[in-house]
Amino acid sequence: MEKLPSRRVIRTHLIPQKLPKSLFEKKTKILVLFRNPKDAAVSFFHFTKGINMSSDQNTWDEFFEEFITGKVTYGSYFDHITEWNNYLEDSNVFFITYEEIKENPNSTLKKIAKFFDFSVTEEEIESIVKKTSFESMKGTAENYGKLGKALFRKGIVGDWTSVFSESQNEKMDRKFEETVAKTKLGMKLKYEILVLFRNPKNAAISFFYFAKGINMNSDQKIWDDLSKSL
Repeated sequence: MEKLPSRRVIRTHLIPQKLPKSLFEKKTKILVLFRNPKDAAVSFFHFTKGINMSSDQNTWDEFFEEFITGKVTYGSYFDHITEWNNYLEDSNVFFITYEEIKENPNSTLKKIAKFFDFSVTEEEIESIVKKTSFESMKGTAENYGKLGKALFRKGIVGDWTSVFSESQNEKMDRKFEETVAKTKLGMKLKYEILVLFRNPKNAAISFFYFAKGINMNSDQKIWDDLSKSL
């Protein structure tokens, strides 16, 4: 690192205690990026599958249990929130969320530039936003070598709704509430406790077969009867 020209950049997923103490002692500026834990879990699952990081190639259900208990590479998401929360008032540490970047990239970039004392024009901001958009970066995935395809999948907010089961959604909500919801950093996250709904047509079909499977309908209603009762 000493041989690299200034400004030197370190990219890491480590918890603050694992970082060199000198980073904090010398008041090195640190940019910390967090993402909604549900989307983070789904993204990390597909990433580990994409680079064969998971030796036994877990199913989503297996990975979810590992994620929520912190048995994944880099440790517990919730421990990261708890530990980084201690630095929330540190003027040399700046926190942003993935959702903020997606919602308003121009404004977020200006905040980052101000934090690092970069002088940028509106034209430069526009150029950076364009070149660092998900679509642009995915189009040049080959520049990232073997990791390219694994790094760029969807790049959207809320993808978890297509993956989480209702019980997983509830379990994640409980975990968030029990661990980090009341921390200042937890409050900064755009996290809402959501009730997971399903397309009514698919929900009706699923409920029909579920009812048949457990003999919930004493007369074993046929589909036409069930549809009329909806």
